[in-house]
Amino acid sequence: MDKLKSVLSGEEARRDDRNVLQTVNEASTLGWGTRVKGFIACFVVGAVSTILGVCMLFLPKIGLILFIVFYTFGNLCALCSTMFLMGPLKQLKRMCDKTRALATAIMITCLVLTLCAAFWWKNFGLALLFCILQVLSFAWYSLSYIPFVRDAILKLVAMCIK
Repeated sequence: MDKLKSVLSGEEARRDDRNVLQTVNEASTLGWGTRVKGFIACFVVGAVSTILGVCMLFLPKIGLILFIVFYTFGNLCALCSTMFLMGPLKQLKRMCDKTRALATAIMITCLVLTLCAAFWWKNFGLALLFCILQVLSFAWYSLSYIPFVRDAILKLVAMCIK
């Protein structure tokens, strides 16, 4: 019945003009309520994972490895949670903006290097260093979404150094 209505109303001809990406985008768009729920769920999973990772740090022998895994997973979840609000393609475009490209590259590099240092190189001091760099790069990346904050911080640091 829907097919008949669309043919009779002329919508079928307009549908043929769209490309595949537009059709997929229309089929997969989420409502605002669903986006907010997805954001909250993903962010909560990320926050709980990060807190759980910090708690695991105090376990003997495997605590550091569990901390690194949970902490990195938490940061990835927090990063992905914002994709629910603005959509994955728009988020990726904004991540690669000229104001955020360096912060994004450093943040993703630190995420990968943390896991490499823990599992491949088995150097836990280096893994902790990369965890600290994760925090700093994620904070710097997050501040890039607030207008003029990073410039103000740089000016404040420059004033403190003088």
